[in-house]
Amino acid sequence: MSAIFDALPGIEVPVAEINQRLSALWSDTAASGGIAPSADDAKATQVNFVLHLGFKTTSEDATKQFQTTVRFSQRYPSRIVVLCPVADEAHSGLEMRSKIYGECFLGKSKSDKRCVEFVLLSYPRAARRFLEDQVSICLSTDLPLYYWAHRFSESGKLADYQFLLTRANRVMIDSAVAPEGAMTYTWPRPETVRDLAFARLLPVRQSIGQFLASYAPEQLAGTLREVAVSHPAALKAEARALLRWLRGRLRDCGAADTVAFNVTQVDQPPARLGISFAYDDPAKQFRWSGDLATKQALFEASYGGATTKLPAAVSLLRPENALSEAMFF
Repeated sequence: MSAIFDALPGIEVPVAEINQRLSALWSDTAASGGIAPSADDAKATQVNFVLHLGFKTTSEDATKQFQTTVRFSQRYPSRIVVLCPVADEAHSGLEMRSKIYGECFLGKSKSDKRCVEFVLLSYPRAARRFLEDQVSICLSTDLPLYYWAHRFSESGKLADYQFLLTRANRVMIDSAVAPEGAMTYTWPRPETVRDLAFARLLPVRQSIGQFLASYAPEQLAGTLREVAVSHPAALKAEARALLRWLRGRLRDCGAADTVAFNVTQVDQPPARLGISFAYDDPAKQFRWSGDLATKQALFEASYGGATTKLPAAVSLLRPENALSEAMFF
């Protein structure tokens, strides 16, 4: 039995009747006066989205990620397939279980309907070789495919899902919960892989980038010796992603290959990130600190003149917005 499959909402149906039962689901909803797509509305689906819940996913976490995809689909109507592998080694059969689930939302007018369809598949290890055909049947044709691999136990185990890794326009992972080495794993199409931890940082990156853009690149990169990002344990993934971004941007500004880029876990408030640039020129400095709990940040910079101090706002993207950032940008 799959605990995460049983914890998620939906009506259990025979696997062979998924599409038929989805049509009946909307018909029954419309007949009872609920919001349901018409024949034309059904064509409004914009993306195919596969959410793959790995063995390390708990029932509570599965429900949380499920609701994230529901909120995402309010903006981007989707056909979503949720994969729930059965971890029980003793389960050697080939039987798959399935559920269907649908929601429609009204936009700015009654004619603006945004609908999401879920197909949930629970499958044992022995049935993985049949999964590609079943997933293909569940997806809408001629729409882009996006694949989110969540809390998988080992990067290498995703090799069994080449049909998703190679076909997907984007492959999303979250380095905060992915196994060690996921960011350096040899992905079939590495150009499609996006880190949700990096995507969540979009407001942080925008704020820091806008501040630093007021200085010439040679001011930022000249005599730069070290860039350090400090973080509490809970923000390790975000700190690493932030450091990767800083390294790339400062290299573009002309920073020397000898510049050290370090990330350090420190004993500080559980939602605070810090950045510091160290220079050989004592007249130059840059520091930033941001508390994601209070949503307050502070810039301190001096590049040969008076020290500038500037308070600012700071936040992370909501999970559904981080998904769209990783998928489309």
